[in-house]
Amino acid sequence: MEAEITTSSKVNLTIAGFVMFTFIGYVSIGLSLAILPVFIHQQLGFSTIIAGMVISLQYVTTFFCRMFAGRIVDKQGPKPAVVISMATFTISGILLLFAWMLRVTPLLSLGMLILTRLITGVAEGFVGSSPTNWAIFAVGDKHKAKAISYNGIASYGGIAVGAPLGVIINNGFNLGVISILTTLLSFIAFFLARNKRALKGASKAPREGFLKVFKKVSPYGISMGLAGLGFGTISTFITLYYMNLKWEGAVICLSAFSTLFVLGRVFFSRLIDIYGGMRITFVCLVVETIGLTVIWLATEPYIAVIGAGIAGLGFSLVFPGLGVEAVKLVPESNKGTALSGYSLYIDMSLGITGPLVGFVASQFGLMYIFPFSMIMVLIALIMAIWLFYRRRLAMSAL
Repeated sequence: MEAEITTSSKVNLTIAGFVMFTFIGYVSIGLSLAILPVFIHQQLGFSTIIAGMVISLQYVTTFFCRMFAGRIVDKQGPKPAVVISMATFTISGILLLFAWMLRVTPLLSLGMLILTRLITGVAEGFVGSSPTNWAIFAVGDKHKAKAISYNGIASYGGIAVGAPLGVIINNGFNLGVISILTTLLSFIAFFLARNKRALKGASKAPREGFLKVFKKVSPYGISMGLAGLGFGTISTFITLYYMNLKWEGAVICLSAFSTLFVLGRVFFSRLIDIYGGMRITFVCLVVETIGLTVIWLATEPYIAVIGAGIAGLGFSLVFPGLGVEAVKLVPESNKGTALSGYSLYIDMSLGITGPLVGFVASQFGLMYIFPFSMIMVLIALIMAIWLFYRRRLAMSAL
């Protein structure tokens, strides 16, 4: 038993040593995520729709870079993709500093922010699932669910940690300090990645094209992406939501979501291996829906905090639950591409959240953003149930 614990601990530490690059990348994204809408809307004087569109621009370049990242991982291994990502995050931090310095000229500052978001999208596109594959190559395919789960903690947890940290730094200092911290974190991670051992898959099986693999995993990615709208709404708009209600403590709400999210991943991810990814996803989507409903109906800030915690716990296992099932659909030689394609829906979800929820807020008011997100999560649940029974019918027909 003692040897087993040691082995398990070694596996956990090994995986953590790779997914830390995902964490650093998404902390870099999260640091400015909750601040930029306020900066663009209040300091630069542009509408909430413009703010949402600028935030979402990064996912345009992310979409295209995912394709190249998957090919690099399958052919050369994950290390080159991670190194490119950390270098690009460093550049985006420098550009963000220039955007803040140009704040007295709103149009120039907005233009620099657009460039910053596009470069950030390149960085996110290359980091996405590359550390997951690096970890799987190191610990073996039998720990795939754990690697995907830990990488999910790193990605969503990175944003959820970075967003409240960014709010705290902005309240005490300014966006310029956030940009400097982003640059330093990414620069350190760049050198760590360069010095880490390169690994690659050994499969000689023929590879399928990206679009073919993407088509296979897309139904699972769409369901996950719809569920991610709840997360995106909380991380991007909770600051404006609290300001609209004249509440204080938006950072506590963000922290509650991130804390329960991480705890859910750490303590319950093994349930995916026991009960299957789809069944766990059903439960999680129901819990997330309840959490968003609580935020919507909250009459006091502390009730909204409870709702955010429930939503974070619910969303915690949606990504690995659906991801494990999606990756089963492709041959071994396409695992990197499959994870890149599936992970793309994280970016698409967060990318859609800005303009879509911003549109809802501008047309109907901020009080409608959480019932809207709740409906999207319910649609994700319906889609997940449909995928589950469709696969069961397909298997019974064989």
